[in-house]
Amino acid sequence: MAGLQKKYKETVVPSLKSRFSYKSVMQVPRLEKIVLNIGMGEAHTNPKGFETALEELGLITGQRAVKTLARKSIAGFKLREGMVIGCKVTLRGVRMFEFFERLVNVALPRVRDFKGVSPKAFDGRGNYNLSVKEQIIFPEIDVDKVDSYHGMNITMVTTAPNDDEAHALLAELGMPFKKS
Repeated sequence: MAGLQKKYKETVVPSLKSRFSYKSVMQVPRLEKIVLNIGMGEAHTNPKGFETALEELGLITGQRAVKTLARKSIAGFKLREGMVIGCKVTLRGVRMFEFFERLVNVALPRVRDFKGVSPKAFDGRGNYNLSVKEQIIFPEIDVDKVDSYHGMNITMVTTAPNDDEAHALLAELGMPFKKS
């Protein structure tokens, strides 16, 4: 069991249970999955860069990335249905907790002028979105071998029914929110 998973069961669950006065442990919100997504509009014109992004996402997560395809054609973007437009990875269980721990303790502090993540990036249903501008904040990426920088979107899906409970869950797990 990962250290963060143990912390969740031993300290976060009792804390949230008393704070929101849940009757059952099963009502306490939990982290369900983390989805990392890299959108690359130039994937069809730059296949080498896209393959590099796939490999880097695999290095960061320890899991193989899958290609994301366009669902419909958009002439303004020169996009046809079925074209490769990015890649994503969905993490659950032990890998999810290990990634969250590395994100909070290693990667985010490496961001230049980091003052915390925005507490306003919740979607209204208890999920949190975080955008990273450069993949080099992760220690698995060798800066010398990077030929192009690309950002990624990280979505944390929780079982919380609203944003307040999801915020409390992520804060208890160690997410460094900005003080407003």
